[in-house]
Amino acid sequence: MVRIWHLKRERRMGRILNSHGIVAVILLLAISAGGFAADERAVPAGMIVGRVVDAQLGSPLEYANVVLFDIDGNEQITGSTTNADGVFRLMGVTPGIYRLEVSFMGYYPTIIDTVGVVSPDMGVRLGTVELERAVLMMEGVDVTSDKPAVEFKIDKKVINVSKHYTATSGTAVDVLENVPSVTVDVEGNVTLRGSTNFTLLIDGRPTVLEPDDALQQIPANAIENIEIITNPSAKYDPSGIAGIINIVMKKQKAQGTNGIANANIGLDDKYGADFLVNHRMEKFNVYVGANYRDETYPGSIILENQTTSGDTTSFINSSGDMSWQRKFYGLRGGIDLYLSSKDVLSFSGRYGVRDGGNTAVRNYDEWTEPGDTHDLYISETSMDRGGNYVSLNTDYTRTIGVKEHNLKGHVMLSRRSGDEESMTELFDENGLINYGVITTEKGPSQRLRANLDYAIPVLKTNMLETGYQGSVYRTTDSTEMFEYDTLTGQYEFRPEFSHTIEYDDNIHALYGIYKGEWNDFGYQAGLRGEYTYRFIELIGEDESFEIDRWDYFPTAHVSYKFPAEHEVMASYTRRINRPRGWELEPFQTWMDAYNVRVGNPNLIPEYINSYEIGYQKHFGRNFISLEGYYRETENKVERVRSVYDENIILHSVENVGTDYSFGAEAMLDWDLFKWLNVNLTGDIYDYRIEGTLYGEDFSRESFNWNTRVNATFRLTKSTRVQLNNIYYSPSVSSQGRREGFFATNAAIRQDLWNRKLSATLRLRNIFSTARHEFTSEGSDFYSYMEFSRKSPIVMFTLTFNFNRYRPDRERDENGEDFEEEQLF
Repeated sequence: MVRIWHLKRERRMGRILNSHGIVAVILLLAISAGGFAADERAVPAGMIVGRVVDAQLGSPLEYANVVLFDIDGNEQITGSTTNADGVFRLMGVTPGIYRLEVSFMGYYPTIIDTVGVVSPDMGVRLGTVELERAVLMMEGVDVTSDKPAVEFKIDKKVINVSKHYTATSGTAVDVLENVPSVTVDVEGNVTLRGSTNFTLLIDGRPTVLEPDDALQQIPANAIENIEIITNPSAKYDPSGIAGIINIVMKKQKAQGTNGIANANIGLDDKYGADFLVNHRMEKFNVYVGANYRDETYPGSIILENQTTSGDTTSFINSSGDMSWQRKFYGLRGGIDLYLSSKDVLSFSGRYGVRDGGNTAVRNYDEWTEPGDTHDLYISETSMDRGGNYVSLNTDYTRTIGVKEHNLKGHVMLSRRSGDEESMTELFDENGLINYGVITTEKGPSQRLRANLDYAIPVLKTNMLETGYQGSVYRTTDSTEMFEYDTLTGQYEFRPEFSHTIEYDDNIHALYGIYKGEWNDFGYQAGLRGEYTYRFIELIGEDESFEIDRWDYFPTAHVSYKFPAEHEVMASYTRRINRPRGWELEPFQTWMDAYNVRVGNPNLIPEYINSYEIGYQKHFGRNFISLEGYYRETENKVERVRSVYDENIILHSVENVGTDYSFGAEAMLDWDLFKWLNVNLTGDIYDYRIEGTLYGEDFSRESFNWNTRVNATFRLTKSTRVQLNNIYYSPSVSSQGRREGFFATNAAIRQDLWNRKLSATLRLRNIFSTARHEFTSEGSDFYSYMEFSRKSPIVMFTLTFNFNRYRPDRERDENGEDFEEEQLF
């Protein structure tokens, strides 16, 4: 028999409500004795407030349905859904005795038979309502409902990493391949709604490393969830065209000592391991974790280049084997001190060492037209990039009365070193070096970041938030070049291509947000002001560049909840993308024998206006979401190419004009059968870029689309099989075109020993269809590149869970669970 619903234990209030008269007397006496009218946490008149959580995990359930009926359960009085914290508020309730029903897809409903409002001047605080996950009893087999792979909230998408089996033993990049709004190319480069420019946060804090580097290093098994915020509020740093990707790491908070460990191995020299251990006591929580990865990805590469000067065209074609390497390890740990019920002080830190790069051996064919002489030779290239990084964090939270009234402070100090070396050597038919070049880049960087945030409830259901955020960044980069001398057989230093540059980058910001609810209508408006001072100096060359300016960033979010679990949301944000790194270096750097780059210190920031509208509908355990968006980028910055010399391409950056993206995303999560869940996502958008490049007007446009189909088969209670198909369509830039590609992935997961141990076998790019093809051309050059990695990629992972490790329980800002408060 299938159990449809169950009743929770009767609350203290329900046990004493035997008659309306007794109810009124007891309520009034209790309120008077407790002095509740003077309590800062008093509930506004006519309001019933409470919080809905998962009974097992303690985590809040957003969009749970809360319906208030008359005492007989025949007539619906009012209703609402829970917010991101699981909190619901029923307003305008007149005195009386009611029946409350709380439900959420995949959970048993909970019914509170008697809820009493005794006075028009009082409200009711119900405390926490726990919902049990649904378990269907069928022929003696327990089938437990799964948490959805993707959850949609009013301002973000939350990806539950544990449900992406094809990413197990991989990194954050592998998880993002399955995420709406995100695309990942064959090389692991991540784009958010078509842009590689986004802000990456780890546990809500900026990363020390570049986003792509950091995402490649974070093991998927150490991630609790990933938040995609495409239109963030004024509280967040506005840097980045496309928005924010926030990686939320696992951190246990159950009492005692517990943890989780993973080990993985794969074909072609791939190894890895990680662990996380927590020790939780009443007054503190300590955690420590570590991860190690050593992976090699063999593959192949094809390059075709041609340059034209006058009536002569020069050609270079090459092909050969290429291998990508990634090796790194990291440590993280922290302690949370619960100083009181209102104060939490936390210290945390991270340390890591990274080493990655590639090697290639290619056969070259070089010739000119007119002419019929071909020069054949072999090229050996290598690039190694590494260094270490460290970050130290201090956080303090003070809760002032109610949970929503709080003061938070955060300070982060970080440092990283960067060492990069590239070598290219060309060998003639006799195996002798006829050309060689080595370039190196070294330099440490430091950043001090601090923020102070204050939030206070106003006018019963509204909230005012304000704060300060500051960042001070310092770095010194030294670039050197060495060229092979065929006469001496040594590499000679080339000072004309060697430079040292210092950056000072200071940003100070103030923000304010006002948000609230009016019945089923939610609203939020914000404004952020930022002061930027940047000073760049070439040491010993009497050349410097300065930026000194203010910028302003308004944001707006609205939502409306319709009956029957319908919701519509809309938002607007203005963002900025500031040039950085080599994009601002005003000197030439040789990348290899055929490519030179030069920055542009006169670049101006990109400004982005982003609009979104979304719709969600839940039906049973299934849901569908639709999102439309329009994004306009002013002062568009693009990496462009031109001819430097015969067979040599110059890479630079320019403000080329304006680009426009207009598109829609859709997602369907459907339990087609009790043993099969299908998750289908699609993204279509029209991309247009227009402007002026090298004195000539241009306009390019492409219709882009991608789709993902994820099917999860529940073979038994402890066995899951997942199939994943991805397709990315072609796309264009100001000078180039990237071809589309298709990939199929699969995984099987088996839980053992009451889920204390699990084994996962993962196969990626099963049919070897994923490859990278890019074409770039101008009036005097043409370039084509194709590379692919050996596939399929096969990985095997073992996960050991000791002392019942579970994901984070959501907690109050003061470190305490959301407690029931009785009014009686």
